Amino acid sequence: MDKVRIGVLSHAHGHSNAYCRVMQDFDDVELVSCWDDNEQRGREAAAAFGMEFRADAEAVSDDPNIDAIIVATETNRHAQYVELAAAAGKAILCQKPLATTLDDCDHIIETVRRTGVKFSVAFQMRQDPVNRKIKELVDAKAVGEIAVVRRRHCINVLNNEAFFTGPSRWHVDPVSNVGMFFDDAIHAADWFYWTFGPAKRVMAEIDNIVSNVAPDDNGIALFRFESGALGTLFNGSTTVAGVNTTEIYGAEGTIIQDYGDAVSTLPPRPPGVAPLRMIRQGDSDWEEFHLPIPASQGERIAGVPRPFIDYVRGLSDEHVSAEEGRKSVEMILGAYQSAREGRRISL
Repeated sequence: MDKVRIGVLSHAHGHSNAYCRVMQDFDDVELVSCWDDNEQRGREAAAAFGMEFRADAEAVSDDPNIDAIIVATETNRHAQYVELAAAAGKAILCQKPLATTLDDCDHIIETVRRTGVKFSVAFQMRQDPVNRKIKELVDAKAVGEIAVVRRRHCINVLNNEAFFTGPSRWHVDPVSNVGMFFDDAIHAADWFYWTFGPAKRVMAEIDNIVSNVAPDDNGIALFRFESGALGTLFNGSTTVAGVNTTEIYGAEGTIIQDYGDAVSTLPPRPPGVAPLRMIRQGDSDWEEFHLPIPASQGERIAGVPRPFIDYVRGLSDEHVSAEEGRKSVEMILGAYQSAREGRRISL
C-alpha cells in the first residue's frame, strides 16, 4: 500500500484534529472524509483538513475508498464505532482511553480478533524520545532490578472554564469519560505498563480537592507490579505548573527524568538542560542524556500518526494493541474502586 486513505469518525476528541493536521503533510496519506454527530464541528474539521463531511458514520466506514479510520468519539462510544469500522474491514486508530468499562474493552478486543483488522490505541507518550530511552534503559537493566518508580502527570484544564463548559465538557461527564483521573492518568498508567509490565494490585486516593467542576481533580495511586516493583502515579488536573519529574530507583542505580510528560503545565526550563540522567553504583557523577524535549503536548500528539501509518502500510509492527489498551483501563478503574472502597484492589 503506497497511500493510506483516512476517514474520521467524530472530532469530539480534539486530538483527532492534531492527527489530521500533521497527516496533511504526509505524502503517503490522503484525508478523505469525516462524520460527526455535531454537524458544525464536523463540517469545520472537514473544511480545515480538506475532507468531505458525510451525514452518517456508515458513509465513512463503508466507503471502499477508505483504508483506515480514526475513532475519536466520546470514550464511552468507542466500542460502538470500533465495531462499525472493523465490520467494514478498516484499520483503526482508537483514541485513548480504550473504553470506560472493562466489558467494552473486551468487546473491542473480541471485535478486533474476529475481524482481523489492524488496530492501535493512540498513546502519544510512547512516542516521546525520553520515554523511549527510559524503556530502553529499564529493558537493559541499566540500574538493575527496579524497586520503586514515581511518575507525575499534570494538566491544568480544570483552571480553564472553557474546557468544562464548552464543546470539550464531555471530558468531565462521568458517563462519557468517568473522570479527570481516568481521562489523563491513563497516559501514565500506559507508560507504567509499557515500561514495567503488568500491575497486580492498587491502592488510591482520588477526589475533588480544590474544585467541584468535574468528578475529580487530583489523585494518587500506588501500584504493585508483577515484577515486585512499587509505582506511584500522581495526576493533577489543577496544577499551575509542573516539572513532572520521573524517579526510577533500581538495585544498582537511579534514573531521573525532568521536564517530561507535561501537558499544558510545563514551566520555563534552563537552556541546554538534560531531560534524562542516570547514576549507577560506583559512579562519581551523573550520566546525562541530551535528548530532544517536545516543546508542547501538541508536539507529542503529532507523533502518533506516523507509526500508525507505517503499521497500516506494513512497514512496521509498532502499535498499541486492544489488549494493551485494556491494561491501563483496568489499572485506573481499579484505582477508582480503591478510592471509593478504601481498600487494596487486585487487578
